[in-house]
Amino acid sequence: MTEPAAEKPSAGALLKAARERQGLHIAALAAAIKVAPRKLDALEGDRWSELPDAAFTRALAQSVCRTLKIDPRPVLDLLPQPILVALEPGDGGLKEPFQGRPGRDDPGLAGSAVRPLVLAAVALMVAALVVYFLPPGLWPSGEPAPVAASAPAVAASAPLEAASAASAASAAAATVDTAASQPTGETVFSTPPPEPAGSPAEVAAAGLVQLRTTEASWVDVRDANGQVLLSRTVLPGESVGLDGALPIRLVIGNAAATQLGFRGQPVDLAARTRDNVARVELP
Repeated sequence: MTEPAAEKPSAGALLKAARERQGLHIAALAAAIKVAPRKLDALEGDRWSELPDAAFTRALAQSVCRTLKIDPRPVLDLLPQPILVALEPGDGGLKEPFQGRPGRDDPGLAGSAVRPLVLAAVALMVAALVVYFLPPGLWPSGEPAPVAASAPAVAASAPLEAASAASAASAAAATVDTAASQPTGETVFSTPPPEPAGSPAEVAAAGLVQLRTTEASWVDVRDANGQVLLSRTVLPGESVGLDGALPIRLVIGNAAATQLGFRGQPVDLAARTRDNVARVELP
């Protein structure tokens, strides 16, 4: 009478026996391979349905065998194989045209995205034109109008005739508003003498310091106390007289087109000029 063959151990039983031979607790083994103890217990109990899938089960078994330093092949032979999904070829072959996702090339989407940008550009252009054609009298004295900072490109693209007209209007408005915006000690003659001055001695403005320009020139004048006597652009043909505590310091931006007098005597700017900017201290 033959004896029945011994039942072959399962994969979980092989892993559990190898762990117990090394005297390793299941929690310690789980910590070593960084897995939850319940998953390791399901693997040793052959409860594969409690694990995510066959691929995870085989990977977990390999990690346990590597940690216990045993041959993983007998264990993996007893584990379920992962299900391989075959990819079915398309009906049209490699030359079949690609079908994109619906709505990807919808022109309405592109139009709705571009429309706000166009409206913003138009609004910026209109605002720049409004700022460009505002007369300088609306801006505080000594502060340049923000035309160059807001839209230089729009201003450059305006017609030449409109730019010339705006420049003429700005010059006229600045001349009219000059008397109301001058610092203390400045005397302004809005109407220049009919004949051009041949030398600084011909400047007729009253004051300790006399200025006259044949071209637009930015001038900054301060007295000994640091008080600003003048800080603006002097228009062509304009005569300005200034009084203040000595010494008076001047910075003249267009020295070649500016005549300076002190107590009725002409002051030579050539020796005090560099790059057409003169720095003078009187007396």
